[in-house]
Amino acid sequence: MSQIQTWTLVFIVASFSVYLYIAWRSRVKETAGFYVAGQGIPTIANGAAVAADWMSAASFISMAGLIAFLGSDGTIYLMGWTGGYVLLALLIAPYLRKWGKFTVPEFVGDRYSETVRTIAAVAAIIISFTYVVGQMRGGGIVFSRFLKLDVTGGVILAAVIIGLYAVLGGMKGITWTQVAQYTVLITAYLIPAVAVAQQMTGIPIPQVSFGQILSELDAISVEMGLNQYTEAFAARPQIDVFLVTMALMIGTAGLPHVIVRFYTTKSVRGARYSAFWALFFIALLYTTAPAVGAFTKLNLLQDVNGISANALPSWIENWAATGLVTVNDGAQTINTVSNSPTSGADLIVNNDILVLASPEIAGLPAPIVGLVAAGGMAAAMSTAAGLLLVISSSFSHDLYFRRVKRDSTDKQRLLAGRIAMGLAVLIAIYAGINPPAFVAQVVAFAFGLAASTFFPAIVLGIFWKRCNATGAAAGMVSGLVFTATYMIYTLPVFGTAANPHILDISPEGIGTIGAIVNFVVTIVVSKMTAPPPDEIVEMVENIRYPAARREVTAGNVADAT
Repeated sequence: MSQIQTWTLVFIVASFSVYLYIAWRSRVKETAGFYVAGQGIPTIANGAAVAADWMSAASFISMAGLIAFLGSDGTIYLMGWTGGYVLLALLIAPYLRKWGKFTVPEFVGDRYSETVRTIAAVAAIIISFTYVVGQMRGGGIVFSRFLKLDVTGGVILAAVIIGLYAVLGGMKGITWTQVAQYTVLITAYLIPAVAVAQQMTGIPIPQVSFGQILSELDAISVEMGLNQYTEAFAARPQIDVFLVTMALMIGTAGLPHVIVRFYTTKSVRGARYSAFWALFFIALLYTTAPAVGAFTKLNLLQDVNGISANALPSWIENWAATGLVTVNDGAQTINTVSNSPTSGADLIVNNDILVLASPEIAGLPAPIVGLVAAGGMAAAMSTAAGLLLVISSSFSHDLYFRRVKRDSTDKQRLLAGRIAMGLAVLIAIYAGINPPAFVAQVVAFAFGLAASTFFPAIVLGIFWKRCNATGAAAGMVSGLVFTATYMIYTLPVFGTAANPHILDISPEGIGTIGAIVNFVVTIVVSKMTAPPPDEIVEMVENIRYPAARREVTAGNVADAT
């Protein structure tokens, strides 16, 4: 066993032992503990848990790699996900928390109707499942490289571990586990970033120092057949950059596994403070990712430029064993590099390995390589667990309890939820082994689906009293069907061939158009049908305004009349 494998094993076994111990100590028997942790999580801890939930394998493993190859166009992920979080924290979360229910389908069920609740539950399951596929793939990549497994074995191992502690602990166990996972992942991300920044520029602040290498990176990128790192709209059309950013932003604001986190604090005030702490914790990684992408790409290109195919650095051989790095059969010397298997370049490097391989490429010591592997697994596991919980709660609470067996006991609903988790894990294993795109892109598809279904229904449900159940149901179905159909049309999924993008709109960006379709259908159908009952209008007032303010307003109106 190599030094890198030994240290990886040490960090992963140690961190997993902590996670499983926490999940075991936090195991619950009641639905309130399972779904919202008994609403007793302190604000800072909940902020760390939100950050861990937020920063999935897409953020930790894949985002910097995408930025490295997309260049400045890769900032769509930074702007979309971060902007979406602010939108969620300020526009939606406090109102939903005030409603005091367990799930997003419960909100739309109370606001609209049981039919809309069922549609929302199905949408939540589809969105969360799409998202969890990316996490399984990310976890599988970590295991495949550092434990010398193939990607299939890595995905299966990651899925078994993730499913085990999610089924054991529910939201309470997941929350405290995510606090530990955030600590591991942010430490694992920042330490190599600081070390590489010091090594390459003499300044150990990556967010500041990476600007010094950009001109050198631009020059060598062009020399090796890539776009300039700093050139705008070189990798994507301008319209697609806008649509993807918007889809990620409004999709973030509608993601069920993050929204449910704001139910776990003791009060609405606690939910707001959680949002602040989560933004701070997220910013630590998101402001570092562009630097990690730039430093790693420059190191990579300098390592292989003009090198004989028989004399490449050892990290290439290590990663070639996973099938995620390949040297073209006809290449004698490496003169071109790409992340696309169909490009014909001398060296093909998968985006998803760059962060994990960064310490090896920079020649950092084996313990740091092992720490980064543990961080990657922490990121994949923290988000996957939250997603599995949404699948579980949507199935057991909104479908099984509401539609199948109204007299089911707590024990029966917990069992139904855990069975749903198990089935989701099994299906996600297959999809994780055969993903339609890179990890961050798969995750972006989930955001597009959330943008086209939940965002309009939630926003109109809070801010437009005239919105009714018929309009919301029609809008959600229209948005979901439109967006999913375009994704299937343009991606190689379910055995279908990928078709060209229409009007330069990628499947990651179609969620914005789906959301517009949803808004238009909801508003038109609501206007054409009967307004919601008076008690629903009163419920909307209760969400948006404090009771005291409404009483004063009513008193003033009475005095005036």
